[in-house]
Amino acid sequence: MKSYQRNALSEFLGDFVVYRNLVPVDQRLPGFSDFFHELKMHSQYAPRKSSPEYAKIIIRILAAARTLDTPHAEIKRLIFLGDSRMNDGTAFVNICRAGGWPGIAFIGAENDQPRQTEILDEGDNCTLYLANRWNLLAAFDTYLSQQNFPLDEGTVVLIDMDKTMLGARGRNDSVIDRARVDAAFQTVSAALGDDFDALIFDAAYQRFNHSDYHAFTSDNQDYLVYICLIIASGIYDLDDFTDQVKSGRWSDFGTLLASVNARQAEFPSKLRAIHSDVYACFEVGDPTPFKDFRRKEYQITAAHMGHLESGCSLDIMLNEEIVITQEVRAAALKWRQRGGLIFGLSDKPDESSIPTDALAKLGYLPLHQITTDVVGDGV
Repeated sequence: MKSYQRNALSEFLGDFVVYRNLVPVDQRLPGFSDFFHELKMHSQYAPRKSSPEYAKIIIRILAAARTLDTPHAEIKRLIFLGDSRMNDGTAFVNICRAGGWPGIAFIGAENDQPRQTEILDEGDNCTLYLANRWNLLAAFDTYLSQQNFPLDEGTVVLIDMDKTMLGARGRNDSVIDRARVDAAFQTVSAALGDDFDALIFDAAYQRFNHSDYHAFTSDNQDYLVYICLIIASGIYDLDDFTDQVKSGRWSDFGTLLASVNARQAEFPSKLRAIHSDVYACFEVGDPTPFKDFRRKEYQITAAHMGHLESGCSLDIMLNEEIVITQEVRAAALKWRQRGGLIFGLSDKPDESSIPTDALAKLGYLPLHQITTDVVGDGV
Protein backbone atom coordinates (compact mmCIF):
# COMPACT_ATOMS: atom_id res chain seq x y z
CA MET A 1 0.00 0.00 0.00
CA LYS A 2 0.95 3.62 -0.39
CA SER A 3 -0.54 7.06 0.02
CA TYR A 4 -1.85 9.10 -2.89
CA GLN A 5 -2.57 12.78 -3.38
CA ARG A 6 -5.21 14.04 -0.99
CA ASN A 7 -8.73 14.34 -2.32
CA ALA A 8 -12.40 14.25 -1.36
CA LEU A 9 -15.11 11.74 -2.20
CA SER A 10 -16.81 14.47 -4.21
CA GLU A 11 -14.04 13.96 -6.79
CA PHE A 12 -16.05 11.05 -8.18
CA LEU A 13 -19.43 11.53 -6.45
CA GLY A 14 -20.07 15.23 -6.85
CA ASP A 15 -23.05 15.68 -4.54
CA PHE A 16 -24.73 12.45 -5.65
CA VAL A 17 -24.94 11.24 -2.04
CA VAL A 18 -27.72 10.40 0.39
CA TYR A 19 -27.23 10.06 4.12
CA ARG A 20 -29.72 8.41 6.50
CA ASN A 21 -32.57 10.87 5.91
CA LEU A 22 -32.59 10.00 2.18
CA VAL A 23 -32.39 13.65 1.17
CA PRO A 24 -29.81 13.91 -1.64
CA VAL A 25 -27.15 16.53 -1.05
CA ASP A 26 -27.61 17.54 -4.70
CA GLN A 27 -30.74 19.65 -4.34
CA ARG A 28 -31.76 19.02 -7.95
CA LEU A 29 -32.70 15.48 -6.99
CA PRO A 30 -35.92 14.38 -5.24
CA GLY A 31 -35.77 12.80 -1.81
CA PHE A 32 -37.77 10.83 0.71
CA SER A 33 -40.50 13.42 1.24
CA ASP A 34 -41.22 13.57 -2.49
CA PHE A 35 -42.19 9.88 -2.51
CA PHE A 36 -43.79 9.65 0.94
CA HIS A 37 -47.41 9.68 -0.26
CA GLU A 38 -46.81 7.78 -3.50
CA LEU A 39 -45.28 4.87 -1.60
CA LYS A 40 -47.75 5.11 1.30
CA MET A 41 -45.04 5.27 3.93
CA HIS A 42 -46.16 4.84 7.53
CA SER A 43 -43.56 7.13 9.12
CA GLN A 44 -42.40 10.65 8.41
CA TYR A 45 -38.84 9.39 8.90
CA ALA A 46 -36.84 7.59 6.25
CA PRO A 47 -36.67 3.78 6.48
CA ARG A 48 -33.38 2.11 7.34
CA LYS A 49 -30.99 0.83 4.73
CA SER A 50 -31.86 -2.87 4.83
CA SER A 51 -35.63 -2.42 4.47
CA PRO A 52 -37.59 -2.95 1.20
CA GLU A 53 -39.07 0.54 1.62
CA TYR A 54 -35.58 2.05 1.50
CA ALA A 55 -34.97 0.29 -1.82
CA LYS A 56 -38.17 1.69 -3.32
CA ILE A 57 -37.01 5.23 -2.58
CA ILE A 58 -33.43 4.66 -3.76
CA ILE A 59 -34.45 3.42 -7.21
CA ARG A 60 -36.48 6.59 -7.76
CA ILE A 61 -33.61 8.82 -6.68
CA LEU A 62 -31.26 6.89 -8.96
CA ALA A 63 -33.58 7.23 -11.93
CA ALA A 64 -33.68 11.00 -11.41
CA ALA A 65 -29.88 11.12 -11.06
CA ARG A 66 -29.36 9.12 -14.26
CA THR A 67 -31.67 11.45 -16.19
CA LEU A 68 -29.93 14.49 -14.75
CA ASP A 69 -26.46 13.12 -15.46
CA THR A 70 -27.16 11.49 -18.85
CA PRO A 71 -30.56 12.33 -20.37
CA HIS A 72 -32.30 9.49 -22.22
CA ALA A 73 -30.11 6.82 -20.59
CA GLU A 74 -31.95 4.01 -18.78
CA ILE A 75 -30.68 2.05 -15.79
CA LYS A 76 -30.44 -1.64 -16.71
CA ARG A 77 -28.11 -3.13 -14.09
CA LEU A 78 -26.55 -2.47 -10.70
CA ILE A 79 -23.08 -2.75 -9.17
CA PHE A 80 -22.80 -2.32 -5.41
CA LEU A 81 -19.68 -1.84 -3.27
CA GLY A 82 -19.97 -2.35 0.47
CA ASP A 83 -18.38 -3.85 3.57
CA SER A 84 -21.18 -5.76 5.32
CA ARG A 85 -22.62 -8.99 3.98
CA MET A 86 -25.73 -8.60 6.15
CA ASN A 87 -26.62 -4.89 5.94
CA ASP A 88 -25.12 -3.99 2.55
CA GLY A 89 -25.91 -7.38 1.04
CA THR A 90 -29.56 -7.12 2.05
CA ALA A 91 -29.83 -3.54 0.76
CA PHE A 92 -28.23 -4.59 -2.53
CA VAL A 93 -30.69 -7.45 -3.12
CA ASN A 94 -33.67 -5.27 -2.16
CA ILE A 95 -32.59 -2.51 -4.57
CA CYS A 96 -32.07 -4.99 -7.43
CA ARG A 97 -35.53 -6.44 -6.87
CA ALA A 98 -37.20 -3.05 -6.53
CA GLY A 99 -35.60 -1.86 -9.78
CA GLY A 100 -36.00 -5.14 -11.62
CA TRP A 101 -32.25 -5.05 -12.34
CA PRO A 102 -29.61 -7.78 -12.37
CA GLY A 103 -26.77 -6.92 -10.03
CA ILE A 104 -23.36 -7.88 -8.70
CA ALA A 105 -22.07 -6.66 -5.33
CA PHE A 106 -18.50 -6.54 -4.06
CA ILE A 107 -18.43 -6.91 -0.26
CA GLY A 108 -14.96 -6.25 1.13
CA ALA A 109 -13.42 -6.58 4.61
CA GLU A 110 -9.71 -7.17 5.14
CA ASN A 111 -8.40 -9.79 7.54
CA ASP A 112 -5.19 -11.71 8.18
CA GLN A 113 -6.32 -14.85 6.35
CA PRO A 114 -4.91 -15.80 2.92
CA ARG A 115 -6.42 -13.84 0.03
CA GLN A 116 -9.74 -15.34 -0.93
CA THR A 117 -13.02 -14.63 -2.69
CA GLU A 118 -16.40 -16.32 -2.49
CA ILE A 119 -19.21 -15.93 -4.99
CA LEU A 120 -22.80 -16.42 -3.82
CA ASP A 121 -25.97 -16.57 -5.89
CA GLU A 122 -28.70 -14.66 -4.04
CA GLY A 123 -31.37 -15.39 -6.65
CA ASP A 124 -33.17 -12.95 -8.97
CA ASN A 125 -29.92 -12.37 -10.91
CA CYS A 126 -28.23 -11.00 -7.77
CA THR A 127 -24.67 -12.11 -7.02
CA LEU A 128 -22.47 -11.39 -4.01
CA TYR A 129 -18.69 -11.32 -4.55
CA LEU A 130 -17.11 -11.57 -1.08
CA ALA A 131 -13.44 -10.60 -0.74
CA ASN A 132 -11.02 -10.29 2.17
CA ARG A 133 -8.80 -7.70 0.50
CA TRP A 134 -9.83 -4.34 -0.88
CA ASN A 135 -7.26 -4.70 -3.67
CA LEU A 136 -9.31 -7.64 -4.96
CA LEU A 137 -11.46 -4.97 -6.60
CA ALA A 138 -9.11 -5.41 -9.58
CA ALA A 139 -10.10 -9.07 -9.80
CA PHE A 140 -13.74 -8.03 -9.37
CA ASP A 141 -13.47 -5.75 -12.41
CA THR A 142 -12.15 -8.71 -14.41
CA TYR A 143 -14.98 -10.86 -13.06
CA LEU A 144 -17.54 -8.35 -14.37
CA SER A 145 -16.06 -8.68 -17.85
CA GLN A 146 -16.07 -12.47 -17.63
CA GLN A 147 -19.75 -12.39 -16.71
CA ASN A 148 -20.53 -10.14 -19.70
CA PHE A 149 -21.76 -7.54 -17.24
CA PRO A 150 -21.34 -4.24 -19.11
CA LEU A 151 -20.28 -1.07 -17.37
CA ASP A 152 -21.79 1.69 -19.44
CA GLU A 153 -24.55 4.30 -19.33
CA GLY A 154 -27.04 1.58 -18.40
CA THR A 155 -25.10 0.75 -15.21
CA VAL A 156 -25.50 2.38 -11.82
CA VAL A 157 -22.69 1.93 -9.27
CA LEU A 158 -23.86 2.32 -5.67
CA ILE A 159 -21.04 2.70 -3.14
CA ASP A 160 -21.41 2.59 0.62
CA MET A 161 -19.55 5.47 2.26
CA ASP A 162 -18.89 4.26 5.80
CA LYS A 163 -16.09 1.68 6.04
CA THR A 164 -16.02 1.28 2.24
CA MET A 165 -15.15 4.62 0.59
CA LEU A 166 -13.97 6.01 3.93
CA GLY A 167 -12.29 4.03 6.69
CA ALA A 168 -12.13 0.69 4.86
CA ARG A 169 -13.28 -2.18 7.07
CA GLY A 170 -10.36 -4.20 8.39
CA ARG A 171 -7.87 -1.49 7.44
CA ASN A 172 -8.97 1.93 8.72
CA ASP A 173 -12.42 1.49 10.29
CA SER A 174 -11.22 1.73 13.90
CA VAL A 175 -10.78 5.50 13.51
CA ILE A 176 -14.46 5.89 12.58
CA ASP A 177 -15.47 3.85 15.63
CA ARG A 178 -13.12 5.81 17.88
CA ALA A 179 -14.56 9.12 16.69
CA ARG A 180 -18.05 7.91 17.60
CA VAL A 181 -16.97 6.74 21.05
CA ASP A 182 -15.13 10.03 21.66
CA ALA A 183 -18.29 11.91 20.68
CA ALA A 184 -20.33 9.86 23.12
CA PHE A 185 -17.78 10.42 25.89
CA GLN A 186 -17.62 14.18 25.33
CA THR A 187 -21.41 14.54 25.09
CA VAL A 188 -22.06 12.67 28.32
CA SER A 189 -19.16 14.39 30.09
CA ALA A 190 -20.50 17.83 29.13
CA ALA A 191 -23.99 16.88 30.29
CA LEU A 192 -22.94 15.59 33.70
CA GLY A 193 -20.06 17.97 34.49
CA ASP A 194 -18.37 17.21 37.80
CA ASP A 195 -20.73 14.26 38.34
CA PHE A 196 -19.37 12.43 35.29
CA ASP A 197 -17.69 9.10 36.09
CA ALA A 198 -15.60 8.02 33.10
CA LEU A 199 -15.07 4.49 34.42
CA ILE A 200 -18.79 3.87 34.81
CA PHE A 201 -19.49 5.34 31.39
CA ASP A 202 -16.89 3.10 29.78
CA ALA A 203 -18.17 0.02 31.60
CA ALA A 204 -21.74 0.73 30.48
CA TYR A 205 -20.68 1.36 26.88
CA GLN A 206 -18.62 -1.83 26.71
CA ARG A 207 -21.43 -3.90 28.20
CA PHE A 208 -24.34 -2.70 26.10
CA ASN A 209 -22.46 -2.18 22.83
CA HIS A 210 -22.80 -5.90 22.22
CA SER A 211 -25.05 -8.14 20.13
CA ASP A 212 -26.39 -9.75 23.33
CA TYR A 213 -28.29 -6.53 23.98
CA HIS A 214 -29.38 -5.62 20.45
CA ALA A 215 -32.98 -6.59 21.23
CA PHE A 216 -32.91 -3.84 23.86
CA THR A 217 -30.76 -1.21 22.11
CA SER A 218 -31.91 -2.01 18.53
CA ASP A 219 -28.19 -1.67 17.69
CA ASN A 220 -28.85 2.08 17.68
CA GLN A 221 -25.95 4.25 18.85
CA ASP A 222 -28.31 7.06 19.93
CA TYR A 223 -30.07 4.65 22.28
CA LEU A 224 -26.76 3.23 23.52
CA VAL A 225 -25.26 6.63 24.36
CA TYR A 226 -28.45 7.71 26.14
CA ILE A 227 -28.31 4.50 28.19
CA CYS A 228 -24.70 5.27 29.14
CA LEU A 229 -25.71 8.82 30.08
CA ILE A 230 -28.43 7.58 32.42
CA ILE A 231 -26.14 5.03 34.08
CA ALA A 232 -23.16 7.41 34.34
CA SER A 233 -25.42 10.00 35.97
CA GLY A 234 -25.98 7.65 38.90
CA ILE A 235 -29.73 7.40 38.37
CA TYR A 236 -29.31 3.66 37.95
CA ASP A 237 -26.53 1.32 39.08
CA LEU A 238 -24.97 -0.53 36.14
CA ASP A 239 -25.58 -4.02 37.53
CA ASP A 240 -29.11 -3.22 38.68
CA PHE A 241 -29.81 -1.70 35.28
CA THR A 242 -28.51 -4.85 33.57
CA ASP A 243 -30.73 -7.01 35.77
CA GLN A 244 -33.77 -4.95 34.83
CA VAL A 245 -33.00 -5.52 31.15
CA LYS A 246 -32.36 -9.25 31.57
CA SER A 247 -35.52 -9.69 33.62
CA GLY A 248 -37.60 -8.14 30.88
CA ARG A 249 -38.84 -5.18 32.90
CA TRP A 250 -37.39 -3.00 30.17
CA SER A 251 -38.10 -5.07 27.10
CA ASP A 252 -36.98 -2.34 24.72
CA PHE A 253 -35.68 1.22 24.67
CA GLY A 254 -39.19 2.69 24.73
CA THR A 255 -40.06 1.06 28.05
CA LEU A 256 -36.83 2.41 29.54
CA LEU A 257 -37.59 5.93 28.33
CA ALA A 258 -41.08 5.80 29.86
CA SER A 259 -39.60 4.67 33.20
CA VAL A 260 -36.96 7.40 33.16
CA ASN A 261 -39.52 10.00 32.14
CA ALA A 262 -41.50 9.33 35.29
CA ARG A 263 -38.42 10.29 37.34
CA GLN A 264 -37.21 13.30 35.36
CA ALA A 265 -38.13 15.74 38.15
CA GLU A 266 -35.16 14.26 40.06
CA PHE A 267 -32.67 15.26 37.35
CA PRO A 268 -30.42 18.33 37.27
CA SER A 269 -31.63 20.85 34.68
CA LYS A 270 -29.15 20.00 31.90
CA LEU A 271 -29.80 16.28 32.12
CA ARG A 272 -33.54 16.92 32.21
CA ALA A 273 -33.27 19.03 29.05
CA ILE A 274 -31.36 16.28 27.20
CA HIS A 275 -33.84 13.64 28.32
CA SER A 276 -36.76 15.80 27.17
CA ASP A 277 -35.20 16.23 23.72
CA VAL A 278 -34.48 12.50 23.33
CA TYR A 279 -37.92 11.55 24.63
CA ALA A 280 -39.72 13.96 22.30
CA CYS A 281 -37.78 12.74 19.25
CA PHE A 282 -38.38 9.09 20.13
CA GLU A 283 -42.10 9.65 20.62
CA VAL A 284 -42.51 10.90 17.04
CA GLY A 285 -40.48 8.00 15.62
CA ASP A 286 -37.19 9.78 14.93
CA PRO A 287 -34.52 7.04 14.68
CA THR A 288 -31.82 9.60 15.58
CA PRO A 289 -33.15 11.05 18.84
CA PHE A 290 -29.89 12.06 20.57
CA LYS A 291 -29.11 15.10 18.44
CA ASP A 292 -26.40 16.58 20.68
CA PHE A 293 -24.39 13.36 20.46
CA ARG A 294 -24.72 13.08 16.69
CA ARG A 295 -23.70 16.71 16.09
CA LYS A 296 -20.65 16.17 18.26
CA GLU A 297 -19.91 13.02 16.24
CA TYR A 298 -19.88 15.11 13.05
CA GLN A 299 -17.33 17.54 14.49
CA ILE A 300 -15.01 14.83 15.76
CA THR A 301 -15.28 12.78 12.57
CA ALA A 302 -14.51 15.85 10.45
CA ALA A 303 -11.54 16.64 12.69
CA HIS A 304 -10.10 13.19 11.91
CA MET A 305 -10.04 13.84 8.17
CA GLY A 306 -7.01 15.40 6.48
CA HIS A 307 -5.55 16.77 9.71
CA LEU A 308 -2.14 15.10 9.62
CA GLU A 309 0.98 16.76 8.29
CA SER A 310 2.22 15.51 4.94
CA GLY A 311 4.92 12.87 4.97
CA CYS A 312 3.74 10.89 7.99
CA SER A 313 3.87 7.11 7.86
CA LEU A 314 1.08 4.87 6.59
CA ASP A 315 0.71 3.34 10.05
CA ILE A 316 0.06 6.75 11.57
CA MET A 317 -2.40 7.65 8.80
CA LEU A 318 -4.36 4.43 9.19
CA ASN A 319 -4.42 4.68 12.99
CA GLU A 320 -5.19 8.38 13.39
CA GLU A 321 -6.97 9.62 10.28
CA ILE A 322 -10.08 8.60 8.35
CA VAL A 323 -8.77 8.07 4.84
CA ILE A 324 -10.25 7.42 1.41
CA THR A 325 -9.88 3.86 0.12
CA GLN A 326 -7.74 4.14 -3.02
CA GLU A 327 -9.02 0.88 -4.53
CA VAL A 328 -12.61 2.13 -4.32
CA ARG A 329 -11.66 5.57 -5.63
CA ALA A 330 -9.77 4.12 -8.62
CA ALA A 331 -12.62 1.77 -9.51
CA ALA A 332 -15.20 4.56 -9.27
CA LEU A 333 -13.19 6.90 -11.49
CA LYS A 334 -12.65 4.14 -14.06
CA TRP A 335 -16.30 3.11 -14.10
CA ARG A 336 -17.51 6.69 -14.31
CA GLN A 337 -15.29 7.20 -17.35
CA ARG A 338 -17.00 4.21 -18.98
CA GLY A 339 -20.38 5.88 -18.47
CA GLY A 340 -21.57 4.39 -15.19
CA LEU A 341 -23.58 6.48 -12.75
CA ILE A 342 -21.63 6.69 -9.46
CA PHE A 343 -23.81 7.29 -6.40
CA GLY A 344 -22.97 7.24 -2.67
CA LEU A 345 -25.05 5.79 0.16
CA SER A 346 -24.54 6.30 3.87
CA ASP A 347 -26.55 5.00 6.80
CA LYS A 348 -24.81 7.56 9.00
CA PRO A 349 -27.30 10.17 10.31
CA ASP A 350 -27.35 13.52 8.52
CA GLU A 351 -26.57 15.16 11.86
CA SER A 352 -23.30 13.18 11.93
CA SER A 353 -22.45 13.92 8.31
CA ILE A 354 -23.51 17.46 7.43
CA PRO A 355 -22.59 20.59 9.44
CA THR A 356 -25.19 22.79 11.07
CA ASP A 357 -25.77 26.15 9.40
CA ALA A 358 -23.64 27.79 12.06
CA LEU A 359 -20.72 25.43 11.40
CA ALA A 360 -21.13 25.73 7.64
CA LYS A 361 -20.67 29.49 7.96
CA LEU A 362 -17.34 28.74 9.64
CA GLY A 363 -16.23 26.67 6.66
CA TYR A 364 -17.23 23.16 7.74
CA LEU A 365 -18.22 20.80 4.91
CA PRO A 366 -20.28 17.61 4.53
CA LEU A 367 -18.08 14.56 5.05
CA HIS A 368 -17.97 13.66 1.35
CA GLN A 369 -16.57 17.11 0.50
CA ILE A 370 -13.73 17.09 3.06
CA THR A 371 -10.25 16.61 1.62
CA THR A 372 -8.31 13.84 3.33
CA ASP A 373 -5.52 11.37 2.65
CA VAL A 374 -5.97 8.53 0.16
CA VAL A 375 -4.40 5.16 0.98
CA GLY A 376 -4.39 1.77 -0.74
CA ASP A 377 -3.23 -0.13 -3.78
CA GLY A 378 -3.79 1.10 -7.32
CA VAL A 379 -6.55 -0.68 -9.25
